[in-house]
Amino acid sequence: MIPVELYLMISSIVFTIGLYGLITQKNGVKLMMCIELLLNSANINLVAFSTYAPNYNGQVFALFSIALAAAEAGIGFAILIRLYRLYGTIDLDTVNAMRW
Repeated sequence: MIPVELYLMISSIVFTIGLYGLITQKNGVKLMMCIELLLNSANINLVAFSTYAPNYNGQVFALFSIALAAAEAGIGFAILIRLYRLYGTIDLDTVNAMRW
């Protein structure tokens, strides 16, 4: 059986990569990919702790998180496609359509 510390180490590495990308990137698609990395690291933690506990609550929450990530990706990509059609770029620093 794989120790839980290995799962936590992998999850923290994935979370760090996602957080670094979220801070440094300006492209909308790359930002959404970094958010997916953050959600996946949380899913790794949920499933890892669920396997070491006698219940399956963590795995159920991971499935809900995956469904939420799919909905977020669909809506986010629709917004990015609309911004690209309006402005010709998906660089979020140059697009200020969300401002009042």
